[in-house]
Amino acid sequence: MKLSEHSDRPSLRQWLHDMANTLPEEGLPVSALMQSLGREGLLLLAIILCLPFLLPVSIPGVSTIFGALILLIGVAITFNTAPWLPGRIARYPLARARLHDILELGAKWVERLERISRPRLTALTRGPMQNLHGALLVLGAGLLMVPLGLVPFSNTLPALGIIFTAVALIQRDGGCTLIGIGFNLLTIIYFGLIFALGATVVLEGLRRVVPGLG
Repeated sequence: MKLSEHSDRPSLRQWLHDMANTLPEEGLPVSALMQSLGREGLLLLAIILCLPFLLPVSIPGVSTIFGALILLIGVAITFNTAPWLPGRIARYPLARARLHDILELGAKWVERLERISRPRLTALTRGPMQNLHGALLVLGAGLLMVPLGLVPFSNTLPALGIIFTAVALIQRDGGCTLIGIGFNLLTIIYFGLIFALGATVVLEGLRRVVPGLG
């Protein structure tokens, strides 16, 4: 099933607000919520999932769970289809009150995004470029899930890449596309330096234990 695009709505903020106030009394299962959110809503969800990682110190365990959810969103964006969810999670019921609060929170964050971003370089956010954004989300999620313990900024850098990539599609902002690509490249370089430094330390330790090594 393809993702819906709410191109006829006045604004994502107003659409989320209206959706929050028209939820059925019985709430919605997770699968129905995902389909109702459409592409923009899923991108906003990816942004919200990244917010805990804006601190310079990583959060052990959480990055794996949230990273996996963002990865599923990235795959959905890439192939323009509703994200795959295990049956038990897809059927899980979400209470109306909780959904209302989540959607209103999303509306507030969209309002903030609209202050700092605007449509520009839109060719970078249309057509086949949307598949690139999905791939960037998958890449960012994979980098977010790399187990680097308490290494500073190991979660912050990929989270920023995901946020700017998602903002780019929501706001049709090609400038954010370039920033998102930049943060992904910076993360890869940063991780490469960390692994290179770690390998150097390990090799030096082996040289001390095994004389004549290297």
